Amino acid sequence: MGAAVTRAVRNFNLENRAEREISKLKPSPAPRHPSTKTLLREQISNHPEIKGEIARKDDKLLSLLKDVYVDSTDPVSSVQVKDTGTRQKPKEFRLPKDHRFDMMNVKNIPKGKISIVEALTLLNNHKLYPDTWTAEKIAKEYHLEQQDVNSLLKYFVTFEVKIFPPAGKKAVQSK
Repeated sequence: MGAAVTRAVRNFNLENRAEREISKLKPSPAPRHPSTKTLLREQISNHPEIKGEIARKDDKLLSLLKDVYVDSTDPVSSVQVKDTGTRQKPKEFRLPKDHRFDMMNVKNIPKGKISIVEALTLLNNHKLYPDTWTAEKIAKEYHLEQQDVNSLLKYFVTFEVKIFPPAGKKAVQSK
């Protein structure tokens, strides 16, 4: 609706406005530099046909210009067709797992997606207990695709902090 109103306002009285612009006096050229004034006068006095050539209208070009006729139609926009044809389905949401972290006030997460905290949690759970936290269980628990979970477990790992002792001291074993 807004595009139709905009187009109507834009095209209102278009021919008269275009004719008015064309019939306006053309802007005068910028002033010449004083050093070139004498050179220009000299060239015009030596070649008077230059002044006539500048002011002359070419009848052949004018007749060709009068023969030009433009007829155009606006093509149908593909965006408008998509908007009217398909409606977006409402997304299904789920509550975030493990409310220990505030998670920046995340109220719900679309199914098929996980938050950063959940991603780190499931990666850490799989790392610590790979027998219980299998890819199938993670996919079912977090409503994810099996292939996405397999890729996540294959290509992403959580950070592991390792502290190397100085060369002269013995390492303290962690429990």
